[in-house]
Amino acid sequence: MFKIKSLLRLLVVGLVVLPGFAFADELNAGDTAWMITATVLVLFMTIPGLSLFYAGMVRSKNVLSVLMQCFA
Repeated sequence: MFKIKSLLRLLVVGLVVLPGFAFADELNAGDTAWMITATVLVLFMTIPGLSLFYAGMVRSKNVLSVLMQCFA
């Protein structure tokens, strides 16, 4: 029983230390360009969506004011 517990502890310690040996990959220009493109697309999607959401919460005469406040 003691031997099984000690082996289990050794296994747990080994699994905890194992991710520390992984190294980061080299920077890739294609991956970086895709991340920047995806970020820009999300920003282009978020700003109009947020402004239309807030425009739906006000009276119709105040929609233009809310849209301008969101885009400013």
